[in-house]
Amino acid sequence: MKKDIHPVYFPDGRIVCACGAVHDIGSTKKDQKIEICAKCHPFYTGTRRIVDTAGRVERFIRKYNWGQQPAEEEKKGPKPKTKKGAEEALKILKEMEGEPKKA
Repeated sequence: MKKDIHPVYFPDGRIVCACGAVHDIGSTKKDQKIEICAKCHPFYTGTRRIVDTAGRVERFIRKYNWGQQPAEEEKKGPKPKTKKGAEEALKILKEMEGEPKKA
């Protein structure tokens, strides 16, 4: 191998997750901070929660007007069909409102 072209390798590198989990690994960075890991990710834990950053879920629901009728059609009569997944998304949001927000 050529000399002086490779990054410094730290065999005692450390990854710290927002949930508090610490993983010791070998890496080219001494310390790394991550937001989510295998110990707190919903796919691996089996919990049903939405990892929401800066209101992305609420913004998505507002953008596509899920679970709400457009203003003009409210007066006309028959309800428009609710979009697929709207009930589930609204249910999850209501569950999230009851939980205290984590920083």
